Amino acid sequence: MIALPDVFVEHEGIYLLSHSIGLPARGARDAAADYFEVWESDTSQAWPQWLGAIDGFREALSRLIGGQPASICPQSNVSSALSKMLGALRQSFDAPTILLTEDAFPSLGYVCEHAGYVVRYIAADLDATDPAVWKSALSADVDIVLITHVHSNTGEQIPVADIAGIARRQGVLSIVDVAQSVGVLPVDVGAWDVDVVVGSCVKWLSGGPGAGWLWVRPDLIERCTPVDVGWFSHDDPFEFDIHDFRYAGDALRFWGGTPTVLPFVIARHSIDAIRKLGVDVIRQHNLAMVDQLADALGDRVLSPVRPERRSGTCVIRAGEGAVEVLSGQGIAVDQRRGAIRASPHIHTNEGDIATLVAALRALR
Repeated sequence: MIALPDVFVEHEGIYLLSHSIGLPARGARDAAADYFEVWESDTSQAWPQWLGAIDGFREALSRLIGGQPASICPQSNVSSALSKMLGALRQSFDAPTILLTEDAFPSLGYVCEHAGYVVRYIAADLDATDPAVWKSALSADVDIVLITHVHSNTGEQIPVADIAGIARRQGVLSIVDVAQSVGVLPVDVGAWDVDVVVGSCVKWLSGGPGAGWLWVRPDLIERCTPVDVGWFSHDDPFEFDIHDFRYAGDALRFWGGTPTVLPFVIARHSIDAIRKLGVDVIRQHNLAMVDQLADALGDRVLSPVRPERRSGTCVIRAGEGAVEVLSGQGIAVDQRRGAIRASPHIHTNEGDIATLVAALRALR
């Protein structure tokens, strides 16, 4: 196992919250300092260098998830990315209808409903990991399926390629939310053959808040006419002609007004660190740590055990107050629906898992 100081900053105690906020990569402060250096020393050159940093983020992310940098647009978060995408597509449909699961993160439902779409839900008591469930729910009036790669409350991994294939054969677009998976599970936009991917860098990518993003299939970009635009949605942002707006020829047409930069400087640094380490290495280590938990705790583990259905998060049945008790012992987890969520990363070792197991057994 790679030692913690080699990749991430050290954290006192046992940190198992990468599904919420990933530990920052070492050197993140130095990357942020570079942003301030140009601002302080030669402000006239700030924008060229800052926009170069955004280009670097797009390039780094494309190397991680596949596709080309031109298909990626920075966003502040997943909700913003989804809102802009749905707004740009709405006029393509007579009565836009979207299908997603009730176990999706609530923000996704909020955005869909307020974007003017008819929202259809796959009930939470149905098995969203079964493509047949999606096929059965995919009625003729559905225009888009919104697939959550990993459900944050259940730890389930959804078979994206299978569901997207069903949708594609029925002429339905697919949008995938990878906020809970990118960085710990392989994400390959080409292999999935999907239309849109939305994500963020705050969780397993350890990039902090503010660095969300949108990937759009190249041949879909031209169909999209975003309504939430600004000067950085323009084909030439520095043309400054109020009478001549032209959409950017690539995914930057979704960008909008004056962008934030610093979150993407930090996120680019963390993505490079994750890529250097290898998502496959992180995944294999995560699987081994969750296996240790499952073997020790048996049916207290509520999340899937089979690797192909398992995410990076282990959901464990625990009583009220478990988070506070564990926190008092230096173990950082959180709680949803009467269960705790624990997400081992590369910095988690067998001793950490044994400590968590002992603490949970003492709670019974």
